[in-house]
Amino acid sequence: MFTGIVEEVGEVVGIAEIGTNRTLRIRAKMTPELRIDQSVAHNGVCLTVVAIEGEVYDVTVVDESLQRSNLGALRIGDQVNLERSLRIGDRLDGHMVQGHVDTTTRCLAVNDLDGSWSFVFELPDQKHFLVHKGSICINGVSLTIAVLDEWSFGVAIIPYTYEHTTFRDLEAEDRVNLEFDVLGKYVDRMLVRPTTES
Repeated sequence: MFTGIVEEVGEVVGIAEIGTNRTLRIRAKMTPELRIDQSVAHNGVCLTVVAIEGEVYDVTVVDESLQRSNLGALRIGDQVNLERSLRIGDRLDGHMVQGHVDTTTRCLAVNDLDGSWSFVFELPDQKHFLVHKGSICINGVSLTIAVLDEWSFGVAIIPYTYEHTTFRDLEAEDRVNLEFDVLGKYVDRMLVRPTTES
């Protein structure tokens, strides 16, 4: 479980293809504090640390995650948002994030508002999970949906978030990972569940 509060931006320093899987080698300041088998969210995707060496660690991305997220498009030198899993007793500063990306979508526009930024995204097929002023996790960042219309949704980014996440490098046409609010997904599942008679 995560909160969508990015701890650090790491750098991809190595990529290896192993069958249908991909191993990502990440350089991050937090690496000396990690241990093998620990969960770390990478652009919102929960991955397990499988090797550690100095300030570099490895994670394995299975084909399902490569197909469902933007991790398959990462190249050496790219930046990734990193967050370690929530510890019992920690403050929940963002919202409940599982690290299970639902889909990706396309950035339509980045607007500099002279003190903040507005990012506009194409509505995904699962648009019924989006609620005005509701929570959304984009590339591992917990955000509030500020604008929602028939074709797009938007979020507002404050300077701290812009400077300390990969939002600083995000441009129109880039694809981002989306994880919808888990509470909304459970409610939706209960509403569409077929009824059975005893």
